[in-house]
Amino acid sequence: MKRIIWMGIFSLLLVFQLSTAWSYEALRGPTELIYYDRAKAYNGYTLFSHTYHFLIDMEGNVVNKWAIPEGYAPEKTARLLENGNLLVALRPPGGEPPTGGTGIKGSVFQELDWNGKVMWEWKDPRPNYVAHHNFKRIFNKKLNAWTTLIATTRGSGNSIELSKADIVSKGADPSKEYKDFRPDAVIEVDMNGNVVWEWWSWDHVVQDKNPAWPNYGKISDNPGKIDMNWGRGQNSLDFIHMNSLDYNEILDQVVVNASIQSEFYVIDHGNTFIPGDPKASIALAAGPKGDILYRWGNPSVFKQGKEPSYREGIASENDQAVAFTHDIQWIPQGLPGAGNFLLFDNGSRRTTISRSAIVEVNPYKGSMKDGIYVPQMEAGYEKGRSKQIVWMWMATNPNSFYSRNISGCQRLPNGNTLATSGVHGHFVEVTAKGEVVWEYINPMYVSGKTQFGQGTPTKVMLDSMESSVFTSHRYGPDYPGLKGKDLKPQGKITDIIKPTKSGGGGGY
Repeated sequence: MKRIIWMGIFSLLLVFQLSTAWSYEALRGPTELIYYDRAKAYNGYTLFSHTYHFLIDMEGNVVNKWAIPEGYAPEKTARLLENGNLLVALRPPGGEPPTGGTGIKGSVFQELDWNGKVMWEWKDPRPNYVAHHNFKRIFNKKLNAWTTLIATTRGSGNSIELSKADIVSKGADPSKEYKDFRPDAVIEVDMNGNVVWEWWSWDHVVQDKNPAWPNYGKISDNPGKIDMNWGRGQNSLDFIHMNSLDYNEILDQVVVNASIQSEFYVIDHGNTFIPGDPKASIALAAGPKGDILYRWGNPSVFKQGKEPSYREGIASENDQAVAFTHDIQWIPQGLPGAGNFLLFDNGSRRTTISRSAIVEVNPYKGSMKDGIYVPQMEAGYEKGRSKQIVWMWMATNPNSFYSRNISGCQRLPNGNTLATSGVHGHFVEVTAKGEVVWEYINPMYVSGKTQFGQGTPTKVMLDSMESSVFTSHRYGPDYPGLKGKDLKPQGKITDIIKPTKSGGGGGY
């Protein structure tokens, strides 16, 4: 009888353990490590930013943390460099993201050593440039030096917003009003703080409203340009809302995410960069050589596909493959799927059910190294899905892993994928077959209305608590940046971080 009772208890515990691997949908739930399959997960250290920049082991123990200055918030994410330093961006007080309001201040970029000492710092001194969201340290072969790519809003004069005269001069409808119009750019900064290259979305536009206005053309015949009159985002606020970027060293190309349009753009860096001549480089990137090389996600925005619809009670995404995306990236060389694109599809702007997914895209004809892209509509669809999607993961229950905004992903060396549901500070590692093998919940939450200050740790998270994390990154034990570092476990976050009264922390 006792044996039967214990077998019953064991079965219940096993069911609970397996069920937590697929997360939970409840008003409250535990934080920190939820599930860990040691045999299938990729062993390493996970980095994420909230009240501190935390580096944790697979058990959820902190092995290092970097403090965030009082009054500042992390600008989305941090990256551990191969030299062992941490590259971070800090949003100053009053430095809200460029999506509304006035008095916006750009991010401060710092490189910190293992102990938090500032080794490098840069802030854009130009009043009409506001750095935000994503950044990436790259090696520029033409300069034979390290540089940093930064997503930036660019305005005119002393303002980050374009005037109506600026907008109309590009072919916008002069009868409309335009408020807080802010086209995004990518800038490249060397280690001396010099801007050596820039690509501005506003230089690559087309309109089909009036042949008497500037930049007139047939939208579908100009996939290298952005329809300046498309959608709600073009009459106010963001032009494309660039929330992520990446660099391909082999192709010498940059990819940026245009979340307003739900697509990404590939840009030619190599053929628009002249070493030692930033002015000429910026001019090249502003011309035809800087037009979009390839775009994927929502062909209806340049009139080469059928847009989503909702008619007579029937919803359809039609040719739109993703809906509001984050963390676009090339899968690095040496990893499964190398050269393909990986992105987080928030799925929060669908005409059908809202659900998030990790999407892997192979857009090439032949090898990635050949750099021949196949247009999305030319590649075609099968059963309503783009044939260029070669892998996708979403939770069995869409609500158990869903984030309306922010979020990220990363392909791991063993073929697994690390996914971050940003709004809920929820990390999962999934296998190629979709099995969850590691799961973690950020225990730092924000209480009160302020977006700056210090978060508060909790072992139980309520739905009313904010524990947002923009994304996370996993580093293996053999990662060069961890060589020689003290990785001794210091304890769980909830054990070593003291609660605060204000509970401000980490607004996004």
